[in-house]
Amino acid sequence: MMELVRGSVPLRVRVRVLVLVLVTAAGLSQAQVKTPILDMSSILPSLSRPANHSSIFYSVMFDAGSTGTRIHVYTFIYRDSVALPVLDNEMFYSAKPGLSAYADSPGEAGHAVRALLKVAKKTVPRLEWGRTPVCLRATAGLRLLAADKAQALLDQVQHVFDESPFLVPDDSVGIMNGTNEGILAWVSVNFLAGQLKPQTNKTVGILDLGGGSTQITFLPKLRKTIESVPVADYIARLDIFNTTIQLYTHSYLGHGLMAARLATLGALGAEGLEWQVFKSPCLPKKFRDEWSFGGLRYRVSGDPDGHAGYKLCYQEVLKVVKGSLHQPLELDGGNAFYAFSYYFDRAVDAGLIDGAHGGMLEVRDFRRRAKEVCNKMSKYRYPPISAFLCMDLTYITCLLKDGFGFKESAVLQLTKKVNNVESSWALGATLDRFQNLRIR
Repeated sequence: MMELVRGSVPLRVRVRVLVLVLVTAAGLSQAQVKTPILDMSSILPSLSRPANHSSIFYSVMFDAGSTGTRIHVYTFIYRDSVALPVLDNEMFYSAKPGLSAYADSPGEAGHAVRALLKVAKKTVPRLEWGRTPVCLRATAGLRLLAADKAQALLDQVQHVFDESPFLVPDDSVGIMNGTNEGILAWVSVNFLAGQLKPQTNKTVGILDLGGGSTQITFLPKLRKTIESVPVADYIARLDIFNTTIQLYTHSYLGHGLMAARLATLGALGAEGLEWQVFKSPCLPKKFRDEWSFGGLRYRVSGDPDGHAGYKLCYQEVLKVVKGSLHQPLELDGGNAFYAFSYYFDRAVDAGLIDGAHGGMLEVRDFRRRAKEVCNKMSKYRYPPISAFLCMDLTYITCLLKDGFGFKESAVLQLTKKVNNVESSWALGATLDRFQNLRIR
């Protein structure tokens, strides 16, 4: 059964000139750049400005993640021929499960997207449907699927779009690679946080923890950060009006929270799921249940004859994390980071932050709460406390410390929304197309 979560918050935020920001924030010349330039032109089709520069116009963006599909309906205003648009409103809905759960029944994926399109129809005036572009980009959930199954799901979405009354640009449906996902989320968050301003280099980094993958993106202040990357694709170049900026960015497929659960349980790629039971010291001893991810069901349990707790759980999780992620420089307090998606959700579940407003946490706060939850699992009843909370908090702690290399004293801004707009790559992608930036 599809679960819908609604969020509609009016917003009036001026879109600043992104080009000026990137120019002033760069600090590196073109002559210093040796890595391939990120080509954003293939992410989304170009969107043209309306002929009437005082008109309202709309954009519909689908974010198809591994655990859910989200629709963002943005309302923009153009006031004259030279001013940049004003983001006036965002209507947001999410539906569970993600498209990958329909891998063996792609027709159901079409029904899920069709249901979400009703949100766009209610938000966008009927007379505007024909010129309102609709696009969908899938992320780690479909990246993890076999190519033929992923394509069957995309074909269903394309069919739904084609029969809709909205404008369907060329290449309106596809899978976004992890690098683009991280960069566009960085653009979104910095824009909404008010950090994209001329004459400033106070941009914020982003940490995005999805179900299937995790991303880290920030603007390095030190050249040695760029020079120390293991391979060139950890650095993305954006060349705009003869100015180049370089972002440290990487997406780790298989290191999202749900994929990490599979790896910790030893269930990643396992066969014989109908008879195997995957045990872990990260789960309560008496816990036994079924858990679904990516369209597959797993039988999981604690170890009734063994031990449980934080120390043993951390040892198991460390096997998943250790040595599999690059530890960039400049994570010692020189850059502020916003963390969202499952970082935010699990911090709320653990009572570390308020679900309505988010908050600031040190990495050690995750560790302390993970210890408390893991070492007192026998006292909890499930639900309302998730049986996976010990495993998830331990993984987040391990990912931040042993994966990325954050110090325990590092401060993160946990957020779901920035200035009342969802933290997502979707806005960054839309802004990029509306600005007609020359990004090769």
